[in-house]
Amino acid sequence: MAIELKTKDEIAIMREGGRILSKIFNEIERILKSGMTTYDLARRAEEFMNNYNVKPAFKGYRGYPEIICVSINEEIVHGIPSTKKLIEDGDIVSVDIGIEYKGFFLDSAKTYAIGDVSPLALKLIRVTEEALWRGIEKAKVGARLSDISWAIQEYVEKNGFNVIRDFVGHGIGRRLHESPNVLNYGPPGMGPVLQEGLVIAIEPMVVTGSYEVKILNNGWTAVTVDGGLSAHFEHTVAITENGPQVLTID
Repeated sequence: MAIELKTKDEIAIMREGGRILSKIFNEIERILKSGMTTYDLARRAEEFMNNYNVKPAFKGYRGYPEIICVSINEEIVHGIPSTKKLIEDGDIVSVDIGIEYKGFFLDSAKTYAIGDVSPLALKLIRVTEEALWRGIEKAKVGARLSDISWAIQEYVEKNGFNVIRDFVGHGIGRRLHESPNVLNYGPPGMGPVLQEGLVIAIEPMVVTGSYEVKILNNGWTAVTVDGGLSAHFEHTVAITENGPQVLTID
């Protein structure tokens, strides 16, 4: 699949959508607490999307059954909201949300500490978010795609954690997943040269132990094979002549 560059006008539309997605995350942060189910969280997210007049990107995508992904502790990605899945004190909860706005898709994820979590979990969350920003810093015209990948991997491993290999970031625009794939590992100086107008979702998934994964019987949820904790952060980022523009923040 060819890489599709966006015009400044298209990026401006995506920026509008990204601000809305950021506001939805602000709403999520306000209500997220121990004692609620992941199903409860999904229903509130659905309510927020309706309030902002945007469409969910995930529901029905390749058969995914829910409106958002909520992954807890050893779950890496694609946790399916359930009335049986309770968010408890001490959990770390990754929330991944995609929306469609005026024909364009935006994608973002954050991991939250619920109540009294372990020092290891807090460090994992911090390092994962910092690794995302290390990657974003490399998203500049003239750089190579894998410069982003290496910046993420180097920072994560320097801090004693591992990057997931089985799931990667991606181009985004009129489709939720476009070329190119954005790996979170690998040597620098490889892959296509970054051009103005490229929009990508950068999303490190970082674990305390082995980066090997397995998929649960629901066919979607990926978990660590060793039960290690996992954190996930993601922003949609446009490559511009003035450097990386993060679209999914206020």
